[in-house]
Amino acid sequence: MNTLIELYDERAIENILAPDMFRPQRIVYLCPGEIVRDHTRQKKLSAFFQRRGWEPELVFVETSLFKADRILRQLISIGEKYPDCALDVTGGSDAALFAAGMFSAQQGVPAFTYSRKKNRFYNISDAAFADNLNCPLTYSIEEFFLMAGGTLLPGRVDNHILSRYLPDFDPLFVCFLQSRREWSDVVSYIQRISPGEYGQVPSLAVHGGYTVKGDHGSRNSANEAALQALAQIDFIRDLNIVPGEQVSFSFRDLNTRAWLRDVGSALELYAYKACIDSGIFHDVISSAVVRWDDVLGHGSVSNEIDVMAARGVIPLFLSCKACDVKTEALNELAILRDRFGGKGAKAAIVTTEPCHAAARHRAAQLGIAVIDLEELKTGQLVHRLKVIMKVE
Repeated sequence: MNTLIELYDERAIENILAPDMFRPQRIVYLCPGEIVRDHTRQKKLSAFFQRRGWEPELVFVETSLFKADRILRQLISIGEKYPDCALDVTGGSDAALFAAGMFSAQQGVPAFTYSRKKNRFYNISDAAFADNLNCPLTYSIEEFFLMAGGTLLPGRVDNHILSRYLPDFDPLFVCFLQSRREWSDVVSYIQRISPGEYGQVPSLAVHGGYTVKGDHGSRNSANEAALQALAQIDFIRDLNIVPGEQVSFSFRDLNTRAWLRDVGSALELYAYKACIDSGIFHDVISSAVVRWDDVLGHGSVSNEIDVMAARGVIPLFLSCKACDVKTEALNELAILRDRFGGKGAKAAIVTTEPCHAAARHRAAQLGIAVIDLEELKTGQLVHRLKVIMKVE
């Protein structure tokens, strides 16, 4: 097989998995007109293969999504031009699949498919090279975005330094749980007495009033128990509290400073560590920011995934919420999963609140797992991740 014919699919991984597995000299994509005209998308696809270490010739042929007879004629023409070809029938529209079946039967062209459930390729017709063949491929999180035309951007977290802090994330989450109801006020207080210093390296030393201005004209006093707990886990040092008057301490370093000034960090870092502790993922990123290029003709749009992990050819999208689960958050998570992960991708929402029935129902409709407060309190997050990824 020198030429592989792909029936273009909206799910990006359907377009690259078989080519990346068998690595033909040439890939012919039968695709809608907007893809044929989208040279940026084509360049992204080419860049993906280059990143994977090879440079196939890419041919894009415009076709109909609904007219099987037209698709069949185009397939026959491609087969005549490239006699040593094979056909991947994993993706594509119903009409394309119907035409592909006729083409394979009439012309004797080898045809095969991929099973996401089994993670294997299967011989459909005269494709012995793909018969019951296990797929050993693994993709990084950046590659999942690239194959779908996106770009991974730097997020709020420097992932390169997180391995040094792994022992700190569980104790930080315990502190969070102990002050869960007041945590936003705790973080707000820390923000108020350690203001950002734009253009300069922030100071680790903090000195401020015992009571400061809160949101909407309110007053926010130091939570002594929470501050003492943070001192016990060495996130802050030299804590001195004069009740009713002043508070002073120093952050351990700039990273702990950033995490204690961000209300969502305790949960996100805990979820990140759970992915690492599970031992089932080969790539994990906290604060994965993806830029969608040329979305519906409106330029670029960016989204952040709180934690993202990859196992083989299956990505996991995790959304972390220190609040009630809202329908909007579920819908956004489903869109990101479908756009950048495809049909086999997994998604879960982790919330530090009890999840109400309506949100659970909507999550089930969207195929999103829910991990709520009770499971977090009983240390079940790693187990749930393994269940979601169907790993015993």
